[in-house]
Amino acid sequence: MNLGELEKAALQYFWSHEEADAKQVHAFFEVRRGGSLNTIQSTLDRLFKKGLLKREKHGYAYVYRQAMSKDAFIGELVADVTKDFFKPTENALHAAFTSMSSSLSDDELSELEALIEQQRNNARSE
Repeated sequence: MNLGELEKAALQYFWSHEEADAKQVHAFFEVRRGGSLNTIQSTLDRLFKKGLLKREKHGYAYVYRQAMSKDAFIGELVADVTKDFFKPTENALHAAFTSMSSSLSDDELSELEALIEQQRNNARSE
């Protein structure tokens, strides 16, 4: 999924704010990077159409909120990339994981092991 810089920044905004309308998002970004309200409205509409934001009409304005967590979004990106570059018979996720994990510290690897164990326990209890 291709995202522009403003789209990425808007997603980051919604991962740290529960919900907002275009004027609130514009006020936040106006101080940091400038830009018009129309640009923000277009960006939020694109993110909605891509399924990355939810929206609800409140009066004349839409109120937006995240459609998925940051972790879920990153998981989808990894799945998309591995699907694009590896054949179904190749274990792309393992290859990507091995490559990424080689640069992790011992503490980060321990944290990852704990998360994997937690996932195993969750799968067993379902």
